[in-house]
Amino acid sequence: MTLRITMAQLDMLVGDIAKNTQSIIDTAIEARDEERADVVVFPELTLTGYPPEDLLLRPSLDSRIEAALEKILAEVKDIYVLIGYPRRIGGVLYNCAGVIYQGELIGEYAKQKLPNFLVFDDKRYFEAGTEAGIVDIKGVKVGLSICEDIWHPEPIAQAKAAGAELILNLNASPYHIEKMGEREILLNQRAKEVDLPIAYVNYMGAQDELVYEGGSFVVNAQGEKVMQAPWFKAGLYTIEMAIDESAEEKSTTKKITPKKSSIAPALSEEASVYQAMVLGLRDYIEKNRFKGIVLGLSGGIDSALSLAVAVDAIGADRVQAVMMPYTYTSSISLHDAEEEAKLLGVKYSVLPIESMVTAFSDVLAPEFEGYGKDTTEENLQARTRGVTLMAISNKKGYMVLTTGNKSEMAVGYATLYGDMVGGYSVLKDVFKMLVFRLCRYRNTLGYVIPERVITRPPSAELAPDQKDEDSLPSYDILDEILRLYIEEDQSAEAILATEKFDRETVYRVLRLVDVNEYKRRQAPTGVRITARGFGRDRRYPITNGWHIGE
Repeated sequence: MTLRITMAQLDMLVGDIAKNTQSIIDTAIEARDEERADVVVFPELTLTGYPPEDLLLRPSLDSRIEAALEKILAEVKDIYVLIGYPRRIGGVLYNCAGVIYQGELIGEYAKQKLPNFLVFDDKRYFEAGTEAGIVDIKGVKVGLSICEDIWHPEPIAQAKAAGAELILNLNASPYHIEKMGEREILLNQRAKEVDLPIAYVNYMGAQDELVYEGGSFVVNAQGEKVMQAPWFKAGLYTIEMAIDESAEEKSTTKKITPKKSSIAPALSEEASVYQAMVLGLRDYIEKNRFKGIVLGLSGGIDSALSLAVAVDAIGADRVQAVMMPYTYTSSISLHDAEEEAKLLGVKYSVLPIESMVTAFSDVLAPEFEGYGKDTTEENLQARTRGVTLMAISNKKGYMVLTTGNKSEMAVGYATLYGDMVGGYSVLKDVFKMLVFRLCRYRNTLGYVIPERVITRPPSAELAPDQKDEDSLPSYDILDEILRLYIEEDQSAEAILATEKFDRETVYRVLRLVDVNEYKRRQAPTGVRITARGFGRDRRYPITNGWHIGE
């Protein structure tokens, strides 16, 4: 006897409960008819999409959820459907997993462990459940769990004690670089603790800055991975579980053994980051119904990588690159930008900004009289470019893609209302040294970024012979200091204790991070890549008197 389980790794639209409901119905029928599944399992909060945030506080949430559940109950038969949704029970809102079969809700479970750290705010919305959720599915006692539950031993041990023979875990677990390996180690440990197989079903898609890469998988009771769905690919992934009925004669518990199935190959760090950027940008553009993307192409490495991601996300025919040269723009930059555009096949425009900058300068001359030249004039160039891009955006319905990386945004090496202008940034959480690696990775898929763009010293080209490292430490040093400070929360003295950096550099970098919080608050959203990105992860006050040191 067997139990066929289909894991539905889907991309939902947050808030569109009606559309998500129909997608669940269509997918369940497909799993029943095409996959011959006994049960189809959807991710956490499938009905609302994830994360719904303060949509959970809307007065009509309850009626919309109840209507959605009634529709699924009425239209799906002959397959067990396990879905996630928010539901108010006894006046209290829970994060629930429910099992529907033959027009009835035959079992329901409320998430017990509510994460309230980094990007998670579960305690803002939900109360924690306390009871195990055990449902009979084709004679198998199935223990239900939701996302964070699996990171703690108690909920799974409770399910085991209540008679569970198999664990199904619904997830909306967001991507960051280390997350894939962490999940596999975790499930290996958890399965061995309870001596039960676990199916881990993950959300797939992107919501604002968060990316969910799918990668649903199954481990047996020994913690060995026996099935792995692809990452960054929506679809239905089915595994067959063998039910040892002879075990039932000796014990009240059946032995469930998942049969070995296909295992998608692991991704390199560069491949996973690149795919996360592509998925994040694609979903942002499509779900917000932008016609296309426009970006400033400088001939530098950041805009080159951003352009490649844009083309891979939505196609060259919907992307426009604009070179906006000024007096300090080198002939090399002009040549390289043109080559990048040709290699990727996008529409390419050259719009010189000298006359516009001159016009601004002439108008401002009376105000500037008596003052010497400084970064004001450099920022004026960047802001002229920002105005130009936003005008194209307004006229054509294209979203402006900003191109600044995490290293620059961390220390404020960007112009507010200039090169920070835009709706989205794929490099927002990507340190500069990783930018170089990603360019080399992208060229292995097809040569689109000229070698000289990767190898020549980075420059904003806002002043004669300007180089980034005239204003900043070398990027290998800068990135490591930033990583320790931003992602590991190490103090200046703790960073100095590593004996890798000099005191002046460390204190200068940390000061730049702190005083530029106001800029980051006004920066566009972008793909979260690391375990501690700017935005939802890191919430520091703009106005504060904290002293750098210990």
